[in-house]
Amino acid sequence: MTKDVVTLTQKMPDPLSVIAGLLSGGPDKLVGAEDGGAVVRLCDEQGRPLMTVEAPLLVQVRGEAQRLLGASEPEVPYWWTEARATTGVKEGEELAGAFAARLATLVGGTAWPPRAARSLAVVKTDGVSAVPVPAAAQPAVDVLTDKVAVVIQDRPVVALSAWLADAFRAAAEAQLGLQIVTPAGTRLSPAVRNALPGWPSRWVVQDERDGYYDGLSGAVLEWNNGLFVTVESPQATPEDPRTPLAAAFTRDTADTGERQLAVSYRAIHPADDRLVLGGALEAVWREITGEPPAGWGTEEPANLPWSLRQFTDVAHERAPAPTWFVVVGSPERPALATVRVSRTKGGVEEDVTLAFGFGPGEEIPREAVPRAAEILATRHDLQSMLVQIRRARRDLSVPPRFEGPGVPYAFVLGAEEVRAMPGDRARNTPLDRRPRELGPRTRPALYYPFLGDPSDLSGWQHFERLMRHLKGGPPA
Repeated sequence: MTKDVVTLTQKMPDPLSVIAGLLSGGPDKLVGAEDGGAVVRLCDEQGRPLMTVEAPLLVQVRGEAQRLLGASEPEVPYWWTEARATTGVKEGEELAGAFAARLATLVGGTAWPPRAARSLAVVKTDGVSAVPVPAAAQPAVDVLTDKVAVVIQDRPVVALSAWLADAFRAAAEAQLGLQIVTPAGTRLSPAVRNALPGWPSRWVVQDERDGYYDGLSGAVLEWNNGLFVTVESPQATPEDPRTPLAAAFTRDTADTGERQLAVSYRAIHPADDRLVLGGALEAVWREITGEPPAGWGTEEPANLPWSLRQFTDVAHERAPAPTWFVVVGSPERPALATVRVSRTKGGVEEDVTLAFGFGPGEEIPREAVPRAAEILATRHDLQSMLVQIRRARRDLSVPPRFEGPGVPYAFVLGAEEVRAMPGDRARNTPLDRRPRELGPRTRPALYYPFLGDPSDLSGWQHFERLMRHLKGGPPA
């Protein structure tokens, strides 16, 4: 299994310190660079990588090391330098640890995990050879078949790092699935969960009893014909596959009192050089938490302080190609959003998935939801919005066990969508409560309230009835 080692330093690692770290394999090891020097590899005698080092990242957002590594961090700003050992080579892990130990000693800082960076000595690598790397493999890919790219991660939280983002893109371009394999104790960042495409991509969790299972569905898995697939029960039929469910997936599912307020919305703005992006997200954030987002980035850890101008500039520079962002809150109020900005025929679209975490005894500010909805509907070109309340971890990370579905709390239909519907369909719904108008009476958006109680799943029945009605389908 590959090992990632992260060094956190107050000062930027200087070239001599990095070179000293790379000499942990001795002076005769080959060094190769990619992506204009942003990625450095320590290689065996055949030029195959034993260890890969990413360029240091300046983190200016408090709490990211704690969120992703469970590690204490220096005062912001600090530098995050990540080294990744190659799969199946024990010496690769030792090289990554020695590199981190040397860097932390020379620059001043700490390494994660602490046990990996104990020795400054040169690692004996004479005669060590790495597995040949397929031509299409990225630094984060451990196994590549004609069906999937497999990434093996052993860390507390799998984050959407630059390496993993490259693996997602490469797999998509090659029309391959991406399967992430982790130990039982690992969780996913919501950013990875939201980015993980459908089958054959999946999160594969190692398990002592069942071997492997899908961390999101609980289905028992096996490696078969170049990818992880579900195991079929002996009693399975084409009509009833009866996929076995891993015992670990349904273990420890008692209600802890932790909750998440989940918000997903789409806004479509007219294409204009004066357009400022991220304002809708900031407005929701302020209504729910009383403060703006803490930071953002195009990968994890989120490393930049929140700035509407910089956020907009990055999306503008990358247009017409779409841009993906992650936005995070403060450690005191966990919150995380993934944002996709894309140029379409309708204008500039912002697709946002956002969640706020609340612990036992912390009240969800439900009264802020309609206020946030009205701001989005009247000032930020809202198309639609769904708000849910769900039983899930306060820290927002995704565990490999059943957490249950969210329950709809409210749905909002933007003013243009309301106007586009024939007659008075948007107002005359099969629900018991009529929608609330948001904005001017001549062009209102509509707010549809639901129960929003995680103990009562009837909210989904109401939501499905509403969707069928709005689409012009027959009543349930």
